[in-house]
Amino acid sequence: MQTTTLLYIIIALLLAISVAYFQYYYKAKNRRKVTILLFVLKALSFFLLLLLFINPTIEKTTLVNTKPTLTVLVDNSKSVSFFKENETVKELLSNITNNKELNSKFDVETFSFGSQLNVLDSLSFNNTDTNIYAAISSVNDLNKDKNAPIVIISDGNQTIGNDYEYTNSKQSIYPVVVGDTTKYKDLKITQLNVNKFSYIKNKFPVEVILNYEGEETVKSRFSIFGNGKTVFSENITFSKVENSKTITTNLTSIKEGVNYYTANIQKIDGEKNTKNNSKSFSIEVINEQTKVLILTSVLHPDIGTLKKAIESNKQRSVDIQYIDKFNNQINDYQLIVLYQPNNSFNAILNQVIENNSNFLVMSGVNTDWNFLNKKQLGFSKKVINQTENYGANYNESFLTFFQKDIGFNDFPPLKDKFGEISFSKDHQDLLLQNINGVQIQQPLLSVLEQNNQKTAVLFGEGVWKWRSSSFISTNSFQDFDQFIGNIVQYLASKKKRNRLEVNVENLYPANSNINISAFYVDKNYIFDDRASLEVTITNKETKKVTKLPFSLINKSYQTTIESLPSGDYSYKVTVMGQNVSKYGEFKITNYQVEEQFTNANVQKLAKLADKTGGKLYFKNQMTTLSEDLLSNKKYFTTQKSVAKEENLIDWKWILFFIIGLLTTEWFIRKYYGKI
Repeated sequence: MQTTTLLYIIIALLLAISVAYFQYYYKAKNRRKVTILLFVLKALSFFLLLLLFINPTIEKTTLVNTKPTLTVLVDNSKSVSFFKENETVKELLSNITNNKELNSKFDVETFSFGSQLNVLDSLSFNNTDTNIYAAISSVNDLNKDKNAPIVIISDGNQTIGNDYEYTNSKQSIYPVVVGDTTKYKDLKITQLNVNKFSYIKNKFPVEVILNYEGEETVKSRFSIFGNGKTVFSENITFSKVENSKTITTNLTSIKEGVNYYTANIQKIDGEKNTKNNSKSFSIEVINEQTKVLILTSVLHPDIGTLKKAIESNKQRSVDIQYIDKFNNQINDYQLIVLYQPNNSFNAILNQVIENNSNFLVMSGVNTDWNFLNKKQLGFSKKVINQTENYGANYNESFLTFFQKDIGFNDFPPLKDKFGEISFSKDHQDLLLQNINGVQIQQPLLSVLEQNNQKTAVLFGEGVWKWRSSSFISTNSFQDFDQFIGNIVQYLASKKKRNRLEVNVENLYPANSNINISAFYVDKNYIFDDRASLEVTITNKETKKVTKLPFSLINKSYQTTIESLPSGDYSYKVTVMGQNVSKYGEFKITNYQVEEQFTNANVQKLAKLADKTGGKLYFKNQMTTLSEDLLSNKKYFTTQKSVAKEENLIDWKWILFFIIGLLTTEWFIRKYYGKI
């Protein structure tokens, strides 16, 4: 209790005594014995009333019993229904939730999982993916400070995420196996690797990994079909020892556009599940490769970094030339990169301006800004003989093309000559400068577009550090390479910018969610968040039409279509009230990843239980599971004292006590004729 509050209480007590004394003793002629009782009643009631106004806080200690938590994770994916275990799983869950002894010892929490974890409301067994690792990790985070064993009801077959066998769970895990535990002979396509793009009349590689489960030696035939023809086939032999094959072949790109193929391995005698014998894939054939020319006046690590990033997309190639030795024509290239240009670039820049070619300028400490300023490229910089380190700040209002923030603010600074930048053409800034963490209103990366010529300029050298930093953060070069790829794609394209851009995959597995995103700008090419977009999807075979509106999410329009049957579809995205639309096609295959398993993965679930100190059970051992959990002394109720602060005004009985004191005083006074 605070000193101030204690002082108020003392004053209240003195004031209550003073009031009672003044009423019953001050100048009183007849002092009866009852006067003492009236004095006490008045002083006490008045003091308690003042105490309620002061409202001190009182610390109260209570004992709280905490039961251990029993977390039940239920597999809600399609593989459960594929094994026809729907009712079995519901019965197993009911055995746990309705067990009075378990509920007496544990706080039972139930969750369902597919691709992600959800609080269990109902079971539909329609999730198209299973991520057991994510489910275990999520409940571990929820119960990190608790004694909380985990019961998993699942077939143990995971389709996405990290391998759950190696999860670091602090809680003991008790898997309950559902599904067919009998092992059958099975041939399956485990993995298929292919590039997304190829070029007309070029070869593109296809790698397929095949696996066999069984004891006998078997023979089969692997084939790839495309455009109604067999484009590749090979006879294969498997045995108990030699149970895996990797097939690599090169197919020829014949037809421009999206081409669909199906890989298939023939069924063998006694094979129960043939749904994992086929897998479809697509490849987009491009008629022309983007060629990029990098011209430089200096040796610098940025050059190699740019080449690696640009060529990470196989539809692009890069030539690197020193400006003093370059005598070729620039017409062979879709994009010219001018690295730290100086007066030696005069002839090339004249060609660029004359041919209206798209180009990227990257400046640095060796850049001759006096030369660049004279060329009137739409930007200029008043420099002094001093360098500066410029950090990057992502500009969320950049709308020329879509580029997500890949952690630019955390990247090492770029180095360039110090000076003020100005523009004579309309421009958009993707990145802004910051110096020592303070953002300034100067661009670091800008794009310009005028008279169908596109230009970009990066004010600083050292992007090789950005690629390394991105790899350290994400363990991949993909984000940085995609960033450079977006710039190259924008600059290398001679097409007129579309007001509506739509992002749709060419191929989807069966029962997957079709996510479509769209980006729409007004006539000034400024993102328009007032528009209403609608997608119309038509099944080419049945002619059934599905229409859905888009929702505005994070500066893009998005929609999700569920439960479309397998088949070929066309789509049309329309901006309502505008003569703007976009057409395309996609295909939904019969491939369902949750139906690729022939039996439950008992071995992996057993290893998970053993690693975490749990135990594996089968669906007919629920009684044993309950007995083991109830008898395990590791799971016990804990008791701890909890101190709580309560306000005196919350004690309602005090108010009734005061009323009782005042009432008693009134009756006594009336009885003795003092009223």
